[in-house]
Amino acid sequence: MKLLETIKTKVTAVAVASWAWVLAKEEEWKLRERLGGLWTRIGQKLRPRERFIKTKAYAKLQAMTPLRRRMTIMLCGVFLLLGLIFGFNQLKTFMIKYFISGMGLPPATVSTMVVATSEWQPQLSSVGNVRAYRGVELSTEIGGLVQTVPIKSGMDVKEGELLIKLNDASDVAQLNSLKALADLAKVINERDRQQLEIQAISKNVFDTSKADAKSKQAQVEQQTALVAKKNLKAPFSGRVGIVMINPGQYVNSGDKLLTLQTLDPIFVDFNLPQSNASQIQVGQEIVVTTDAFKDASFVGKVTAVSPKIDTNSRNIQIEAQLANPDKKILPGMFANVNIKLGGEVKLLTLPQTAVTYNPYGSTVFIAKTTGKKDKQGKPVLEAQQVFVTTGSTRGDQVAILKGIEEGATVVTSGQLKLKNGTPLIVNNKVQPANSPNPQPQE
Repeated sequence: MKLLETIKTKVTAVAVASWAWVLAKEEEWKLRERLGGLWTRIGQKLRPRERFIKTKAYAKLQAMTPLRRRMTIMLCGVFLLLGLIFGFNQLKTFMIKYFISGMGLPPATVSTMVVATSEWQPQLSSVGNVRAYRGVELSTEIGGLVQTVPIKSGMDVKEGELLIKLNDASDVAQLNSLKALADLAKVINERDRQQLEIQAISKNVFDTSKADAKSKQAQVEQQTALVAKKNLKAPFSGRVGIVMINPGQYVNSGDKLLTLQTLDPIFVDFNLPQSNASQIQVGQEIVVTTDAFKDASFVGKVTAVSPKIDTNSRNIQIEAQLANPDKKILPGMFANVNIKLGGEVKLLTLPQTAVTYNPYGSTVFIAKTTGKKDKQGKPVLEAQQVFVTTGSTRGDQVAILKGIEEGATVVTSGQLKLKNGTPLIVNNKVQPANSPNPQPQE
């Protein structure tokens, strides 16, 4: 619309200037009179009403009834108005297309960076679960009444230390009775042995007393084992959990009484895809981090690799051992595991926001010079889309294996509104995150 107004203004100005020039010339008065007379004659010939009266259409219109004549005039006016509106819209569309075609692609504001190489530690990442070196839920084989609980919650105990003692008075009394019978049977067997030497008794009598002595001794050992079951002892050194057993409480056989966990060292179990099976070996160094201790990392080594692949997930299970002298890591924790693969290498890196991932491939936009300069004398840049092959990721960065060369200027943000040939306005006041080891912000 501005273009139409400009054309109208210029035409009016030219007409006014021409007419003023004619009036300014004294020698043109006669020409003016002639032009005036000519205009009068033309006006007379071009008077629309008089010419229309002389047409057949006017005669037919007058021959109509007044109502029909009014309806015909109204319809002609409506059609004329619609034609004017349609023509105006067509003219406006044409002018807009003409204006846009002359403008070209609008420039887009983006941020850029120069691609450079950086030291990259090849590694594999996974998530795992922390597992105690030794861990068990303790219970008793037989039921009974709790007599004493000599331990406290969270206490470190040694192997063989008493944890819970059940009431064993009747069992001890039975044991003492069996010991007396065993001692008597032993004495009788010894006496029979002496009498057998002097042929005072038969060999059969001696064998019977000997078997009876062994039977009584076996009963003593059986009762001794039963008494021992009334004393729950630590099967290995570790830390007990929350103790909720109190003296006087009756427990049944098989009830879970408390937990015992060995925290130093500690295991981490994690899985990797079968495609990485050839890269994992026993003894490889790993670095473990947890959400509970964000600023701390724990170093360990791979201790075992499963000899089979899980048929459901096609993953291989791996076990690693960590030193845990402070006993910070607890069984059941979620852990992030990084496995180092060989030495450091140099790779081209970009922020992950610079790469556009598509089903047909990953792409980036590079800022290419056109050889032209803008009004400030700066070189004009335009966008060019190229395909790249991406590698592993590290924090906010992604490795570029193929597609661009070192030193190329790559668009790092704002590329969603770009296409090939789009003019670029570079604004690097704000750059996307590009840290190899980002930390959460509070």
